[in-house]
Amino acid sequence: MELSQEVRVVKGLPADWGTCFRTVTLKDPLTLTCWKDAIAVGLGNGDIIILDGITGGQSARLSGHTKHVGSLAFTPDGISLASGSWDKTIKLWDMQTGGIAKSFCGHTDWVNSISISADGMIIASGSTDKTIRLWDIQTEECKRILTQGSVKCVHFSPMDPQYLVSVSGYKVQHWNISGSKTRPIRNGSCIAFSSDATRFALCWGGSISVVPNLDSETDETTFHTAKKHIPHYCCFSPDDRYLAVAAGSVAYIWDITSSNPQHFKAIFRHTRDITSLSFSSPSSLVSSSTGNLVKFWHIGAPTINPVATNIESIPLASAQINSISLHVKDGIAISSDSHGVVRTWDLLTGLCRASFQTPAEDPDCCDIQLVSGKLILVWHMNEMIYIEDVENGELLESINIPEYSAYSIRISGDGSKVFCLCWKTLQVWFIQTGEMMGLELEDSEVLRSLTVDGSRVWVHSPQSEPMGWDFGIPGSSPVQLLNIPMLQPKDTKLWYIGQSGIRDAVTGEVVFQLAGRFVNPVVSQWDGQYLAAGYKSGEVLILDFDQVLSW
Repeated sequence: MELSQEVRVVKGLPADWGTCFRTVTLKDPLTLTCWKDAIAVGLGNGDIIILDGITGGQSARLSGHTKHVGSLAFTPDGISLASGSWDKTIKLWDMQTGGIAKSFCGHTDWVNSISISADGMIIASGSTDKTIRLWDIQTEECKRILTQGSVKCVHFSPMDPQYLVSVSGYKVQHWNISGSKTRPIRNGSCIAFSSDATRFALCWGGSISVVPNLDSETDETTFHTAKKHIPHYCCFSPDDRYLAVAAGSVAYIWDITSSNPQHFKAIFRHTRDITSLSFSSPSSLVSSSTGNLVKFWHIGAPTINPVATNIESIPLASAQINSISLHVKDGIAISSDSHGVVRTWDLLTGLCRASFQTPAEDPDCCDIQLVSGKLILVWHMNEMIYIEDVENGELLESINIPEYSAYSIRISGDGSKVFCLCWKTLQVWFIQTGEMMGLELEDSEVLRSLTVDGSRVWVHSPQSEPMGWDFGIPGSSPVQLLNIPMLQPKDTKLWYIGQSGIRDAVTGEVVFQLAGRFVNPVVSQWDGQYLAAGYKSGEVLILDFDQVLSW
């Protein structure tokens, strides 16, 4: 049986070149642009979505255009965002309020491209009406109209506010804002400036030329795409080291500083045509496609601090995942790693909602649960059990455990009990009363893990059947569960079989098998629909089996 539901993978570790570490689904994304950690995406319905460049989460929706948003540009200070639309208007948005600060009207057909001058004073807009208009941002007046064929794109020099380049009818034209044409016309379908304006990229056919300066008659180097891949969009990384080119559903990345620049560094693939590319940092690229996806890609090593203390952000680096829990009613999975970072993940999108730094660095074992709306982390370290309210950073309890070694620790879903599995004992702490109970275990094997369901707990060891007890009322002796039930969610048609896969509960057929680097999770949890698993690599894997359950 094949699963029709998308497998959602969230990575917390910098991966090799070409790895997609986050996917966001948006309806008809046509264009995107970045300024620091803000990513603006223009949609086919006229809206603009602002995504956080670190978490991928949606921070704002700007509504005001009535048709496709085909081009976006931030002002140099990032305070404002300009948008060009098929509704024939250009709008300037206040990024702090999300409101429309100014509107520029005058084009008689679609606005295909916009660009803002380096001094932030002028917006250039290119239109299907065969004109380029230069707008004074302060007065909203059109200062000049440059006549050309149907304009595909227009770009200001990032260093010279007097100079811009346009593409119309596969011809590249250089302009001065006074309206005079400069430099010879060249053939080209798309263009890009390096951030320091010392290089200029020009795509034509299956070739991409990098010109060392605008007056040069010879190219610095020329790249080539596959025969069927015709470039239609290109951009430089912020540090001008890499050149990215979109051709159909494929993005090529070249290291133009390499001694062998002909060797491409990576190829990224969408299933549908790429509509736009933009570097969100020197180490990451964002792309959109007609497949309604915005993808985040690793480009080299991250340059940010690998430990997040701001709950609005998520680090790009992570340590081994030590615990994971599913809270389907709340739509989240929660993970904690060996650096003490706790994260909540959205089950529908796979995106990180929040990230918290805790004191639980390199614990012997730990568990994280959502208890009465609070994120509660419990961990064992140096003969002590600690319980913390993660979001408030408040240490709720600490208790001494006489045995140094602990293999597994769990907190009950109602927050009333903590179970700690040591060498040959199961320690149970009743939080409200402070009562501690120790249960001697006969099994001499090394004990691995615990499963908790309300007041019931099961102890798992590598080569023997699970042992279970019911700890009902504090002060009473636990009742051993003689007929150990299958530890599966009720009324489910599928069973999770250890760390290997999913089995049909009726036929016994294995319908899904974890494979590759995902075959051996450190921790996992299954609720009958979702499987969440954490790995040594710092990755969190979330799988949705809803389609299988509805057969």
